[in-house]
This record gives sequence, structure tokens and C-alpha cells, in this order.
Amino acid sequence: MAVSIGVSVAAENCRVCHQVAVTGVHRSLACLDCHVSESATVADPAAAGADSPCVRCHKKFGELFNRDMATRAPEQAFVTRSYAKVDRRFFEKNCTGCHLKSCLDCHEGGGHDLRKPVTERCLSCHKGYYVGWDYAGRAPREDSLRYQRGRSAGGDYYLTMRPDIHFEKGLSCGDCHSMQSLAIGKRSAKGCLDCHKVSAGPVEHRIKAHLEKLECYACHSAWAPQEYGTFYLRFTESLSRDDFWLKGGDTPSEYLKSAYLRKQDEPPLGLNSRGMVSPIRPQFIAYYTHIRREQVVGNENRLLAAEWKAFFPHTIRRGTLLCDSCHDAASRFLLESRNARIYRLAEDGMGLESFWDRRGQRVANGSFLPEERVKRLMDRGPTFQKGYIERWQLFSNRAGGSSSP
Repeated sequence: MAVSIGVSVAAENCRVCHQVAVTGVHRSLACLDCHVSESATVADPAAAGADSPCVRCHKKFGELFNRDMATRAPEQAFVTRSYAKVDRRFFEKNCTGCHLKSCLDCHEGGGHDLRKPVTERCLSCHKGYYVGWDYAGRAPREDSLRYQRGRSAGGDYYLTMRPDIHFEKGLSCGDCHSMQSLAIGKRSAKGCLDCHKVSAGPVEHRIKAHLEKLECYACHSAWAPQEYGTFYLRFTESLSRDDFWLKGGDTPSEYLKSAYLRKQDEPPLGLNSRGMVSPIRPQFIAYYTHIRREQVVGNENRLLAAEWKAFFPHTIRRGTLLCDSCHDAASRFLLESRNARIYRLAEDGMGLESFWDRRGQRVANGSFLPEERVKRLMDRGPTFQKGYIERWQLFSNRAGGSSSP
């Protein structure tokens, strides 16, 4: 009883000077439930990070500050394997923007009007090349300033693509990625089959190997942003930095970033950590050039890493790929033939024969599909032929019906 009275009096005393109104789920709390004490007051509890008074009540969510969103451990590990070889402070200089620092990074509103995270808030960090923007149908534009135009979000311009069907239906990020799941280190609280029952209607669903060996999103991802050749240009005492008409060039920084090629189509396929066929993309094929006093230091376009990552594009649609997209596309498995090659990287001294030639490259969280397995895919046996004919018959029937009087 004494504690209850003390809290009540403290709350009343606070509001003699502080004329504030607490709204939302915290409106029934006394001031010192969050601000701790009158003698050691925490001015903005939600902004206090891992030591926030918030975690006194929301105990399990304190673990979020030990997870990847806060530590950026995977990104730091990649930098250690690549750019840190030439600049030990590379991560500090280029990669400290979107790290979870406090509750307010996700929860909108001030401390007295704290609200649950919404999708657009998530996309303020999960943007650009990283999974997130694609959910809303956004793809990163080229880095050249000539392409910095059109629609934008949070100051970043994007290409308008077809969004994920779940986004169109009104599902928020939190419907699959709950705070509870993130706090225990899981990427999501739900998988596809927790909500969806596999229908036997589509031809592809009646092929046993598809259901047993492929992630659902290997076929149902309509597109994904892909960046082939990530270049960081480092300038030291060099006025020539102003000659590179690139995004970020108007801010004082030692580095400028560019890409050799960006694509927005169906990504290549490999194996993820579960051994399932999954989309993969470069993350990253990393190049480095250091220009000091207008002279290149060492080798130009030095290849520091050629790594791919198995991932889940958030661009789900009911039907996307045709049979030929896998069974007649060696390049999707990084087995591009020399005759099909357009970009001649070796001739440009870039350390690789082709972006779609797996030699000299690796999948950091999985592997490339074994060559023998790819050969079997290309054989087009009886099962493939039967399904292929049925699929095209369905298309033909629909097309015929659409033009009938």
C-alpha cells in the first residue's frame, strides 16, 4: 500500500510542473514507472537503448539489442572478410546508418505517445538493396545522379515495381515478423505453410521434387533487386572526387559508391542453409579503388570478395515463373556458357570471367546447386515434358476463351 501511495503522489507532483498527457497503452502508468525516480530521472526512457527502463517491463525485448538488427554482426563479418583488408575503419565510415539503437527506432511517436511499429517505419531502415523495400514494390535506382528522380521515400529515389501480394492485401511486416520472434533471434514468426495450404491444382504443385526440394519463394518470387559489382571509391586529398557524378557526392565523405550493373528480375537460384533451392544474389561482389592525390594507389578495381547470399525476396505473387525459367536457364545457376556471355569482366581486369560463372565465387550462407544436379534439370525428362505440355494447354485454353465473342 505504501508503494502504491508513493507512486501516486510522485505522479501527481510531476504534473504540477510537467503539463503532459500520456496516450496509448501507457496512459494508465505513473510517471516514475518509466522515468525511474525523482532523484535519478531518465528524461526519455524509450530513447535510452539497451539500458532503457522499457525493458524492466518488456524484459524479453531487451534481447533485441543483442540481435543482428543492433549488432549488425553479419555485415561486420563481411566487411572483415573484404573491405577491412584495405581500410580497418571501413565499417565505421560507411555502415553505421541503420542500426537499432533505441525503442524509438521502431516505435513511432514520442515517449508519451508511443505507438506500435508500422510497415513504413520498418522500410525506413529495410530499404534500398536490402529486403523490405521490395515488399512495397520499390527497387533501388542507379547511383548516378542522372537517375535520382521520380518517386522517393525518406529522401531515397526508387523504381516502381509490382509489390508483394501480401502488401496489396494489407498485411504489415509485423504480421509475419513479430517482435517476439525477432527477440529470440528468429527472422519470422510464421512460414508460408502456416497460413497457406498447398493446392494440387497447379501443375508445379503436383511435382513431388518441387514440394520437397524448393522453398515456396523459389518460384513465387516475381522479381528481386540484384547488384552485380559493388564499387567503393576512396578519395584521399583528391579533387577528382567532384568529377564522379554519384549519389552522396554532395556530402563530405572519404568514399563514393557505385555499381557495375543493377537488375530487377527473377534472381539466380542456389541452396540455402536448409539445403533447399532458394533465390540467391550477390552480397557482395566487392571492388575497391583508392585514389590519392589524383593517382590510383595499387590496383584499380581490386576484387576483395565475390559472395552471394541465399535470401527471401518479398515479392510474392500467385504465379510467376515458367518452366523454362529454370529448366532452360543455366545462367540462373551460375553456369553461363561462354557463347551466352555479354559482360566480359576478365577483359576489363575485374578478376572474374562473368558474374554468372561460379568459379571464384561462393554462397556465404549456402552453396551453389551442384553441376550434376543442374544437368539433370536441363535434361527435360518425361515428367518435365508432361507438365510442360499441360501448362501450355492451360495457357492456350485461357487465351482462346478471352477472345471469344
